[in-house]
Amino acid sequence: MPTFVREIAMEPGDERRLAVRPEHRAYVADLFEQGRIRMSGPLADDTGAYILYVADDLAAATALVESDPYVRAGVVREVSLREWNVVVPAPG
Repeated sequence: MPTFVREIAMEPGDERRLAVRPEHRAYVADLFEQGRIRMSGPLADDTGAYILYVADDLAAATALVESDPYVRAGVVREVSLREWNVVVPAPG
């Protein structure tokens, strides 16, 4: 199944985003448990994050993005969502 890489940008310390973060992290954890996310996490400087989705196609990946609490609250900026051809899989 295809993998899609999502890049988001965010402001470090943004109180609106921090208020939504627990709901966002629960959403990501639930998708991970379902096998719909391979991995995710913020950049070390907290100015953005990457999420790797597993989805049938771009439309399905976009639907996952649109359901993210961060998107619904308008607290992050979408940079890109692109299909990625995985050549060397992560261990596990």
